[in-house]
Amino acid sequence: MSAEAIDLATFRELEATTGVEFVRELVATFKAEAPRMLADLRQSLVDGDAERFRRTAHSLKSNSNTFGATALGAMARKLELEGLDSVRASGSAPLDALAFEYTRVAQALTELHRE
Repeated sequence: MSAEAIDLATFRELEATTGVEFVRELVATFKAEAPRMLADLRQSLVDGDAERFRRTAHSLKSNSNTFGATALGAMARKLELEGLDSVRASGSAPLDALAFEYTRVAQALTELHRE
């Protein structure tokens, strides 16, 4: 598993608090919804919809942090706070980096469920 993709202490605490089966459901939901959020960030950038961009980044941040995906959460937080203008100024690089980190997180979550 990618060591930095998921904070294991946070993930295990979530399992201990809510139960392994519930976490499996949460992970499945996250893996289904996060790609849509990534697409929505890109579309809101194209549309110039700053509020939708901020809300989507906020949701991705919160969902990521729930599982201990702290790097992904931090990246989404930065987008939430800096908004559309910052992303426009640097091209699509922040969204590309976010998508890459999501791929690492999804893989790590998949590996955690194989244990």
